[in-house]
Amino acid sequence: MKIGDLNFGEKPVFLAPMEDVTDLSFRILCKEQGAAMVYTEFIPSDGLIRDAAKALAKMHTLEEEAPVGIQIYGHIPESMVEAARMADSAAEIAGGHGADVIDINFGCPVSKIAGRGAGSGMMREPDKMVAITKAVVEAVKKPVTVKTRLGWDENSKIIPELAERLQDAGIQALTIHGRTRCQMYRGKADWTLIGEVKNNPRIRIPIIGNGDIVDGPTAKEAFDRYGVDAIMLGRAAFGHPWIFREIRHYLDTGELLPPLDVASRVALAKRHLALSLQYKGEKRGVYEMRRHLSCYFKGLPDFKATRMKLVTSDDPAEINATLDYIASNWADARPDSSNVYDI
Repeated sequence: MKIGDLNFGEKPVFLAPMEDVTDLSFRILCKEQGAAMVYTEFIPSDGLIRDAAKALAKMHTLEEEAPVGIQIYGHIPESMVEAARMADSAAEIAGGHGADVIDINFGCPVSKIAGRGAGSGMMREPDKMVAITKAVVEAVKKPVTVKTRLGWDENSKIIPELAERLQDAGIQALTIHGRTRCQMYRGKADWTLIGEVKNNPRIRIPIIGNGDIVDGPTAKEAFDRYGVDAIMLGRAAFGHPWIFREIRHYLDTGELLPPLDVASRVALAKRHLALSLQYKGEKRGVYEMRRHLSCYFKGLPDFKATRMKLVTSDDPAEINATLDYIASNWADARPDSSNVYDI
Protein backbone atom coordinates (compact mmCIF):
# COMPACT_ATOMS: atom_id res chain seq x y z
CA MET A 1 0.00 0.00 0.00
CA LYS A 2 1.33 3.44 -0.95
CA ILE A 3 0.45 7.05 -0.22
CA GLY A 4 2.41 9.18 -2.62
CA ASP A 5 5.98 7.88 -2.44
CA LEU A 6 5.45 6.31 0.99
CA ASN A 7 5.36 2.52 0.79
CA PHE A 8 3.80 0.83 3.83
CA GLY A 9 3.86 -2.76 2.62
CA GLU A 10 0.94 -5.13 3.07
CA LYS A 11 -1.85 -4.53 5.57
CA PRO A 12 -0.37 -1.63 7.55
CA VAL A 13 -1.86 -0.48 10.85
CA PHE A 14 -2.02 3.27 11.54
CA LEU A 15 -2.52 5.32 14.70
CA ALA A 16 -5.52 7.65 14.41
CA PRO A 17 -5.26 11.32 15.37
CA MET A 18 -6.87 11.96 18.77
CA GLU A 19 -7.09 15.25 20.60
CA ASP A 20 -5.15 15.30 23.89
CA VAL A 21 -3.89 11.77 23.18
CA THR A 22 -1.63 11.57 20.12
CA ASP A 23 1.01 13.98 21.30
CA LEU A 24 4.68 13.49 20.47
CA SER A 25 5.44 11.09 23.33
CA PHE A 26 2.48 8.81 22.58
CA ARG A 27 3.21 8.82 18.85
CA ILE A 28 6.81 7.76 19.41
CA LEU A 29 5.71 4.98 21.75
CA CYS A 30 3.13 3.67 19.26
CA LYS A 31 5.71 3.86 16.49
CA GLU A 32 8.10 1.78 18.61
CA GLN A 33 5.31 -0.73 19.13
CA GLY A 34 4.69 -1.18 15.42
CA ALA A 35 2.39 1.57 14.14
CA ALA A 36 3.08 1.98 10.41
CA MET A 37 2.11 5.66 10.44
CA VAL A 38 1.09 8.07 13.17
CA TYR A 39 -0.83 11.34 13.11
CA THR A 40 -0.68 14.49 15.19
CA GLU A 41 -3.59 15.68 17.24
CA PHE A 42 -5.95 17.57 14.96
CA ILE A 43 -4.93 21.18 14.60
CA PRO A 44 -7.35 24.11 14.09
CA SER A 45 -6.67 26.00 10.88
CA ASP A 46 -7.64 29.32 12.46
CA GLY A 47 -5.21 28.68 15.32
CA LEU A 48 -2.37 28.07 12.91
CA ILE A 49 -2.93 31.20 10.87
CA ARG A 50 -3.17 33.28 14.07
CA ASP A 51 0.20 31.83 15.11
CA ALA A 52 -1.39 30.43 18.26
CA ALA A 53 1.41 28.80 20.24
CA LYS A 54 -0.55 25.64 21.08
CA ALA A 55 -1.51 25.03 17.46
CA LEU A 56 2.02 25.64 16.21
CA ALA A 57 3.48 23.30 18.84
CA LYS A 58 1.25 20.47 17.64
CA MET A 59 2.99 20.60 14.25
CA HIS A 60 6.35 19.65 15.77
CA THR A 61 7.31 16.13 14.76
CA LEU A 62 10.51 14.11 14.92
CA GLU A 63 12.36 11.81 12.55
CA GLU A 64 11.94 8.80 14.83
CA GLU A 65 8.16 8.86 14.47
CA ALA A 66 8.15 9.21 10.67
CA PRO A 67 6.21 8.75 8.55
CA VAL A 68 3.82 11.13 10.26
CA GLY A 69 0.70 12.94 9.14
CA ILE A 70 -0.20 16.43 10.29
CA GLN A 71 -3.97 16.74 10.53
CA ILE A 72 -5.82 20.04 10.20
CA TYR A 73 -9.47 20.98 10.47
CA GLY A 74 -11.67 23.97 9.80
CA HIS A 75 -14.58 25.18 7.71
CA ILE A 76 -13.28 28.40 6.12
CA PRO A 77 -11.65 27.64 2.75
CA GLU A 78 -9.05 30.40 2.90
CA SER A 79 -7.98 29.42 6.42
CA MET A 80 -7.72 25.76 5.49
CA VAL A 81 -5.53 26.54 2.49
CA GLU A 82 -3.21 28.74 4.54
CA ALA A 83 -3.06 26.18 7.36
CA ALA A 84 -2.25 23.45 4.82
CA ARG A 85 0.61 25.54 3.45
CA MET A 86 1.94 25.94 6.98
CA ALA A 87 1.67 22.19 7.59
CA ASP A 88 3.50 21.65 4.29
CA SER A 89 6.33 23.78 5.70
CA ALA A 90 6.10 22.47 9.26
CA ALA A 91 9.78 21.55 9.46
CA GLU A 92 10.72 25.19 8.89
CA ILE A 93 7.92 26.67 11.02
CA ALA A 94 7.82 24.27 13.98
CA GLY A 95 11.16 22.51 13.67
CA GLY A 96 11.80 18.79 13.56
CA HIS A 97 10.82 16.40 10.80
CA GLY A 98 7.70 18.09 9.45
CA ALA A 99 4.85 16.32 7.66
CA ASP A 100 4.98 13.33 5.35
CA VAL A 101 1.23 13.62 4.75
CA ILE A 102 -1.30 16.39 5.26
CA ASP A 103 -4.59 14.97 6.48
CA ILE A 104 -7.88 16.86 6.54
CA ASN A 105 -10.21 16.10 9.42
CA PHE A 106 -13.77 15.82 8.13
CA GLY A 107 -14.65 13.25 10.77
CA CYS A 108 -14.50 14.68 14.31
CA PRO A 109 -18.03 14.45 15.77
CA VAL A 110 -17.72 16.58 18.92
CA SER A 111 -20.20 19.43 19.08
CA LYS A 112 -17.70 22.26 19.49
CA ILE A 113 -16.18 21.30 16.13
CA ALA A 114 -18.97 19.69 14.10
CA GLY A 115 -21.51 22.17 15.40
CA ARG A 116 -19.76 25.05 13.69
CA GLY A 117 -19.39 23.20 10.41
CA ALA A 118 -15.89 21.75 10.77
CA GLY A 119 -14.92 18.10 11.24
CA SER A 120 -17.88 15.84 10.50
CA GLY A 121 -20.05 18.96 10.28
CA MET A 122 -18.80 19.08 6.71
CA MET A 123 -20.89 16.00 5.94
CA ARG A 124 -23.85 18.38 5.68
CA GLU A 125 -22.01 20.46 3.08
CA PRO A 126 -20.36 17.97 0.71
CA ASP A 127 -19.88 20.52 -2.06
CA LYS A 128 -17.95 22.76 0.31
CA MET A 129 -15.99 19.77 1.62
CA VAL A 130 -14.89 18.83 -1.88
CA ALA A 131 -14.04 22.45 -2.75
CA ILE A 132 -11.87 22.83 0.36
CA THR A 133 -10.14 19.54 -0.38
CA LYS A 134 -9.38 20.52 -3.96
CA ALA A 135 -8.02 23.90 -2.86
CA VAL A 136 -5.76 22.27 -0.26
CA VAL A 137 -4.46 19.68 -2.75
CA GLU A 138 -3.57 22.43 -5.20
CA ALA A 139 -1.85 24.53 -2.51
CA VAL A 140 0.66 22.00 -1.16
CA LYS A 141 3.37 19.63 -2.33
CA LYS A 142 2.87 16.85 0.24
CA PRO A 143 0.27 14.12 -0.32
CA VAL A 144 -3.16 15.12 0.97
CA THR A 145 -5.48 12.59 2.60
CA VAL A 146 -8.92 12.85 4.20
CA LYS A 147 -10.48 11.23 7.26
CA THR A 148 -14.27 11.27 7.41
CA ARG A 149 -17.39 9.31 8.37
CA LEU A 150 -20.27 7.58 6.60
CA GLY A 151 -22.48 10.65 6.69
CA TRP A 152 -24.23 13.02 9.05
CA ASP A 153 -26.96 10.60 10.15
CA GLU A 154 -28.69 7.36 9.19
CA ASN A 155 -30.61 9.11 6.42
CA SER A 156 -27.57 10.69 4.77
CA LYS A 157 -24.85 8.08 4.39
CA ILE A 158 -23.21 9.80 1.45
CA ILE A 159 -19.76 8.21 1.62
CA PRO A 160 -19.97 6.05 -1.55
CA GLU A 161 -20.52 9.05 -3.81
CA LEU A 162 -18.41 11.38 -1.67
CA ALA A 163 -15.40 9.07 -1.86
CA GLU A 164 -15.34 9.37 -5.65
CA ARG A 165 -15.62 13.14 -5.46
CA LEU A 166 -12.79 13.41 -2.94
CA GLN A 167 -10.65 11.17 -5.11
CA ASP A 168 -11.36 13.41 -8.08
CA ALA A 169 -10.32 16.39 -5.95
CA GLY A 170 -6.86 14.88 -5.75
CA ILE A 171 -6.51 13.14 -2.39
CA GLN A 172 -4.13 10.19 -2.24
CA ALA A 173 -5.89 8.11 0.43
CA LEU A 174 -9.20 8.14 2.28
CA THR A 175 -9.86 7.00 5.84
CA ILE A 176 -13.48 6.14 6.65
CA HIS A 177 -14.79 5.75 10.19
CA GLY A 178 -17.74 3.39 10.03
CA ARG A 179 -20.22 5.56 11.93
CA THR A 180 -22.25 8.66 11.19
CA ARG A 181 -21.66 11.91 13.00
CA CYS A 182 -24.89 11.50 14.96
CA GLN A 183 -23.73 8.13 16.25
CA MET A 184 -20.64 9.73 17.80
CA TYR A 185 -18.92 6.58 19.12
CA ARG A 186 -22.10 4.72 20.02
CA GLY A 187 -23.32 1.51 18.48
CA LYS A 188 -21.36 -0.71 16.16
CA ALA A 189 -19.28 0.59 13.28
CA ASP A 190 -20.79 -0.29 9.89
CA TRP A 191 -18.02 -1.68 7.72
CA THR A 192 -20.32 -2.66 4.85
CA LEU A 193 -20.17 0.84 3.38
CA ILE A 194 -16.41 0.98 3.88
CA GLY A 195 -16.21 -2.24 1.89
CA GLU A 196 -18.53 -0.84 -0.76
CA VAL A 197 -16.23 2.14 -1.26
CA LYS A 198 -13.13 -0.05 -1.40
CA ASN A 199 -14.69 -2.44 -3.92
CA ASN A 200 -15.97 0.31 -6.19
CA PRO A 201 -14.04 -0.23 -9.44
CA ARG A 202 -13.81 3.54 -9.91
CA ILE A 203 -11.85 3.97 -6.67
CA ARG A 204 -8.10 3.99 -7.31
CA ILE A 205 -6.78 5.43 -4.05
CA PRO A 206 -6.10 3.43 -0.86
CA ILE A 207 -9.05 3.07 1.50
CA ILE A 208 -8.24 2.95 5.21
CA GLY A 209 -10.88 1.51 7.54
CA ASN A 210 -11.47 2.80 11.05
CA GLY A 211 -13.86 1.81 13.82
CA ASP A 212 -14.09 -1.05 16.35
CA ILE A 213 -10.71 -2.62 15.52
CA VAL A 214 -9.67 -3.88 18.95
CA ASP A 215 -7.40 -6.89 18.36
CA GLY A 216 -5.83 -9.19 15.80
CA PRO A 217 -9.01 -11.04 14.77
CA THR A 218 -11.01 -7.84 14.17
CA ALA A 219 -8.08 -6.43 12.19
CA LYS A 220 -7.87 -9.59 10.07
CA GLU A 221 -11.61 -9.49 9.38
CA ALA A 222 -11.34 -5.88 8.20
CA PHE A 223 -8.69 -6.82 5.67
CA ASP A 224 -10.12 -10.17 4.59
CA ARG A 225 -13.83 -9.39 4.52
CA TYR A 226 -13.83 -5.77 3.37
CA GLY A 227 -10.59 -5.57 1.42
CA VAL A 228 -9.32 -2.31 2.89
CA ASP A 229 -5.74 -1.31 2.18
CA ALA A 230 -4.95 -0.33 5.78
CA ILE A 231 -6.65 -0.01 9.13
CA MET A 232 -6.51 2.82 11.64
CA LEU A 233 -6.75 2.43 15.41
CA GLY A 234 -8.00 5.16 17.70
CA ARG A 235 -9.55 4.47 21.08
CA ALA A 236 -8.27 0.89 21.23
CA ALA A 237 -4.69 2.20 21.39
CA PHE A 238 -5.36 4.46 24.38
CA GLY A 239 -3.83 2.79 27.43
CA HIS A 240 -2.77 -0.04 25.12
CA PRO A 241 -0.02 1.17 22.75
CA TRP A 242 1.36 -2.36 22.38
CA ILE A 243 -1.82 -3.25 20.44
CA PHE A 244 0.09 -2.48 17.23
CA ARG A 245 2.62 -5.21 18.00
CA GLU A 246 -0.18 -7.63 18.91
CA ILE A 247 -2.10 -6.99 15.69
CA ARG A 248 1.00 -7.13 13.50
CA HIS A 249 1.94 -10.48 15.03
CA TYR A 250 -1.55 -11.87 14.45
CA LEU A 251 -1.72 -10.66 10.86
CA ASP A 252 1.69 -12.16 10.11
CA THR A 253 1.34 -15.47 11.98
CA GLY A 254 -2.34 -16.08 12.77
CA GLU A 255 -1.39 -16.43 16.42
CA LEU A 256 -2.48 -14.33 19.40
CA LEU A 257 0.26 -13.05 21.65
CA PRO A 258 -0.36 -13.65 25.36
CA PRO A 259 -1.66 -10.62 27.28
CA LEU A 260 1.16 -8.28 28.22
CA ASP A 261 2.28 -8.92 31.79
CA VAL A 262 2.33 -6.23 34.45
CA ALA A 263 6.12 -5.85 34.46
CA SER A 264 6.12 -5.12 30.72
CA ARG A 265 3.28 -2.62 31.13
CA VAL A 266 5.24 -0.89 33.87
CA ALA A 267 8.28 -0.66 31.59
CA LEU A 268 6.15 0.90 28.83
CA ALA A 269 4.52 3.32 31.27
CA LYS A 270 7.97 4.41 32.44
CA ARG A 271 9.11 4.88 28.85
CA HIS A 272 6.00 6.93 28.10
CA LEU A 273 6.51 9.09 31.19
CA ALA A 274 10.16 9.67 30.31
CA LEU A 275 9.22 10.81 26.80
CA SER A 276 6.52 13.11 28.16
CA LEU A 277 8.97 14.69 30.60
CA GLN A 278 11.61 15.03 27.89
CA TYR A 279 9.37 16.87 25.44
CA LYS A 280 7.04 18.78 27.76
CA GLY A 281 8.99 19.44 30.92
CA GLU A 282 8.19 18.20 34.41
CA LYS A 283 4.99 20.06 35.26
CA ARG A 284 3.16 19.64 31.98
CA GLY A 285 4.72 16.27 31.26
CA VAL A 286 3.38 14.80 34.50
CA TYR A 287 -0.02 16.45 34.22
CA GLU A 288 -0.67 15.27 30.68
CA MET A 289 0.45 11.71 31.48
CA ARG A 290 -2.21 11.25 34.14
CA ARG A 291 -4.95 10.21 31.74
CA HIS A 292 -2.63 7.59 30.26
CA LEU A 293 -0.95 6.11 33.31
CA SER A 294 -3.83 4.42 35.09
CA CYS A 295 -5.14 3.05 31.79
CA TYR A 296 -2.10 0.84 31.43
CA PHE A 297 -3.37 -1.21 34.35
CA LYS A 298 -7.07 -1.55 33.68
CA GLY A 299 -8.59 -4.51 35.45
CA LEU A 300 -6.02 -4.99 38.22
CA PRO A 301 -7.70 -6.10 41.45
CA ASP A 302 -7.69 -3.81 44.50
CA PHE A 303 -6.04 -1.08 42.48
CA LYS A 304 -8.09 1.99 43.39
CA ALA A 305 -5.72 3.49 45.99
CA THR A 306 -2.66 2.91 43.79
CA ARG A 307 -4.45 4.37 40.80
CA MET A 308 -5.14 7.53 42.81
CA LYS A 309 -1.45 7.86 43.60
CA LEU A 310 -0.60 7.59 39.90
CA VAL A 311 -3.05 10.31 38.86
CA THR A 312 -2.45 12.78 41.69
CA SER A 313 1.32 12.80 42.20
CA ASP A 314 3.30 15.73 40.77
CA ASP A 315 6.70 14.15 41.40
CA PRO A 316 8.20 12.00 38.61
CA ALA A 317 10.32 10.09 41.13
CA GLU A 318 7.24 9.26 43.19
CA ILE A 319 5.38 8.14 40.07
CA ASN A 320 8.24 5.86 39.07
CA ALA A 321 8.32 4.47 42.61
CA THR A 322 4.59 3.76 42.38
CA LEU A 323 5.15 2.00 39.08
CA ASP A 324 7.84 -0.15 40.72
CA TYR A 325 5.35 -0.92 43.50
CA ILE A 326 2.82 -2.05 40.89
CA ALA A 327 5.39 -4.33 39.25
CA SER A 328 6.19 -5.93 42.62
CA ASN A 329 2.69 -6.28 44.03
CA TRP A 330 0.75 -7.33 40.94
CA ALA A 331 3.46 -9.40 39.27
CA ASP A 332 1.17 -12.40 38.80
CA ALA A 333 -2.00 -10.48 37.93
CA ARG A 334 -3.62 -10.65 34.51
CA PRO A 335 -4.85 -7.15 33.66
CA ASP A 336 -7.56 -6.47 31.10
CA SER A 337 -6.28 -6.01 27.55
CA SER A 338 -9.52 -4.60 26.11
CA ASN A 339 -8.83 -0.93 26.71
CA VAL A 340 -11.38 0.96 24.63
CA TYR A 341 -12.24 4.42 25.89
CA ASP A 342 -14.80 6.91 24.65
CA ILE A 343 -12.40 9.81 24.17
